[in-house]
Amino acid sequence: MATPESKVKAKIHAMLKARGAYAVNYIGGISANNGTPDILACLQGRFIGIEAKAGKNKPTDLQTLNLKRIDEAGGLAMVVNETNLSVLEVMLDDPRFARSNYHLHTKPLTEADDGARAPVKRKPKAP
Repeated sequence: MATPESKVKAKIHAMLKARGAYAVNYIGGISANNGTPDILACLQGRFIGIEAKAGKNKPTDLQTLNLKRIDEAGGLAMVVNETNLSVLEVMLDDPRFARSNYHLHTKPLTEADDGARAPVKRKPKAP
């Protein structure tokens, strides 16, 4: 039986395929990067990261951080659920002018949130 989130993902993939996009489902594993969006795509030269959600589910802080990084790098970072599939459809029609929407579905990240997840650089101990 398909989950509500898998139904959203199927609709997203259908929209991407209809527009000739390259798209893959990102499936985590033992060496996976946690927080990577569910769907990674490229359409008309624009990188798109899509976190699919069902119902009132929201992205985790780590998912939000990765979406923010995609947006800051010039990609399109989206959170898509049943209620905003039509918004995604409009954005995909010309992704060069689309704006990321992840911030509408998350709590705002602060500098501390970003720094808390950044790799810690330690000075080597003096001999």
